[in-house]
Amino acid sequence: MIGLALALLAALVLIGINEAGYSRSNGALQQIEQYTGTRNTVNKLLQHVLDAETGSRGYLLTGDPRYLEPYNAALAEITANLDALAKAYPVNTPEAGMLVQLTRNVQRKLAEMDLSVRMRKQGNEEAWKFVLLTDVGKEHMDAIRDQAGRLSDSATARMVDAQHQVEHTLGLARGGIAVVTLAALLAFALYLRQTTRLKLAGEQQQAALQQERDLLESQVRERTATLAQLATHLQQVREEERGHLARELHDELGALLTAAKLDVARLKSKLGTPPPEVTQRLQHLTESLNSGIALKRRIIEDLRPSSLSNLGLTAALEILAREFSERSGFEVASSLESVELDEQAQLTVYRTVQESLTNIGKYAEPKQVEISVRDYSNHVEVEIRDDGKGFDVRAAKPSTHGLAGMRHRVEAAGGRLVVQSAPGRGTRITATMPKLPAAAAAAAAASSNATAAA
Repeated sequence: MIGLALALLAALVLIGINEAGYSRSNGALQQIEQYTGTRNTVNKLLQHVLDAETGSRGYLLTGDPRYLEPYNAALAEITANLDALAKAYPVNTPEAGMLVQLTRNVQRKLAEMDLSVRMRKQGNEEAWKFVLLTDVGKEHMDAIRDQAGRLSDSATARMVDAQHQVEHTLGLARGGIAVVTLAALLAFALYLRQTTRLKLAGEQQQAALQQERDLLESQVRERTATLAQLATHLQQVREEERGHLARELHDELGALLTAAKLDVARLKSKLGTPPPEVTQRLQHLTESLNSGIALKRRIIEDLRPSSLSNLGLTAALEILAREFSERSGFEVASSLESVELDEQAQLTVYRTVQESLTNIGKYAEPKQVEISVRDYSNHVEVEIRDDGKGFDVRAAKPSTHGLAGMRHRVEAAGGRLVVQSAPGRGTRITATMPKLPAAAAAAAAASSNATAAA
């Protein structure tokens, strides 16, 4: 605050000194200009009086009218010079008295020259020669020179005073600027000192904030990793529960439905030719049991696709695509290369394609769907593409269309999921799955078999 106050004070003082110096210097320069013009006017007046005297004497001595031209021109200029001097020296100025005396002497000199010229024009030789030979003209001219010199000296003295005033103003401005500069340097030193302290405090605070930020980031990373592990574990548990439920449905419910169907068949054989109503009831019961068995198979396939375990990934995806096409009525084109992945990775690929097709059936409204699996040296690329409505990926919520689940499933398997879509331009989902080395794949398969056996 002190530095700011000093800076503001220095600025105000500097502005004040500058304005005062400008005002005083401008006034002094205007006075110098005025007095310079006045002195030039006095000199011009004296010169025009001399020109008039020269012209009149030339005419008196020669009688040539041409000499009257500079004489008449000088008379007009003398009048203009006297008017200018009257404006330059008002009545209340010290030079006004000298100007009055000068004006009188000039008028007397002009009257004397006018008298001589008129006598010469009238041919009165003795009269104009008498006036010419007297000392009256010389006395008037000496008085004019003396008074003009005094006015010129007065103007010069005024000019010198104005110059001294300018020099004095410049000296004051110089001193003021020096003082203000010292104050500004002091304020700048205070500012640097305060800035250094603030910078040091800021660095300390930034270091503390960075430490807290690092701690928070570490905690966030730990919790994110914990949540990711938990989500992966829950996903694995879910798959295990699905598999267990599928086995239970296959073993228990399947056995019950099969036994019931066999009992109905035995009843038909025991009854022989039953009444039509009984036959109709038995037929309806058989159809219901068949529908239950088909429903059980569909539920088991949704929970744990047997085609994936029995036929492999490529055949399972072909069956999935065909069933989706029959169920939804959309045309599905598949280009599936044979790939070598462990059981968990194959299940991840299968679930990704299954979830994508489910989303397409619900929201996309496409004309055609393409599924491709490409095998590369160190990774497998799975792509599901449709030409449906599409959506804005940036505006989609993290949980929209099951994207979060698919992305986590793929990333948990070490892969990467990319979603590309735009309104009206369809959707493209690409999952890149890494291949495990042969030893790691064998170990993973053994572990999976051991888990299944358990």
